[in-house]
Amino acid sequence: MSSIGSGLQRIVKFGASSAEVGQPLAGFEELAMPLFDSLHNFARWLVHNQNDAEDLVQETCLKALRSFGSFQSGTNFRAWIFRILKNTFLSSCSKLDRRMTVGIDSEEFPALPVDSATPDSLLIERSGKEAVQCAIEQLPVIFREVILLCDVEDASYRETAEILSIPIGTVMSRLARARKAVRESLRKEENLSCAAL
Repeated sequence: MSSIGSGLQRIVKFGASSAEVGQPLAGFEELAMPLFDSLHNFARWLVHNQNDAEDLVQETCLKALRSFGSFQSGTNFRAWIFRILKNTFLSSCSKLDRRMTVGIDSEEFPALPVDSATPDSLLIERSGKEAVQCAIEQLPVIFREVILLCDVEDASYRETAEILSIPIGTVMSRLARARKAVRESLRKEENLSCAAL
């Protein structure tokens, strides 16, 4: 992650002339640096590969820096730069990946209580996290990006709608469908595990 932050100076020198680098860079760094971890996390989930995620974040930062003059001070910088990341990702995807859909029909997934941390419970918890991560990774992009922004990055519905350029109602609908798909995937995984016993 530090390679992304320390690479900002190299990106700037590579992507902009010395006349462009001055005051805008200081303002850009002040706003962008706290978001690098979130941007990288979101990018990693989208592309499923560490190196591709770093490339996506670097390309996003370069595009954002080049366009920083058009950013309106006082508006939501986080939404602005996440939208650039999302658009950069979409421009690199095939149209087929963006059109994938998933059918869902499920009930609520019950949470299992754990009384104390034992080696068995820790193993179950770790495998549960891996199952959730796998379920999210299998979602089509339009559902994955909404669940990641709302549930992982704690973006509000309004902020998510702004980032994705969709209505708030669509955010809520996609989030509900994404959560149901994840629950259904976890339920299937649990049924397979029980059947194997």
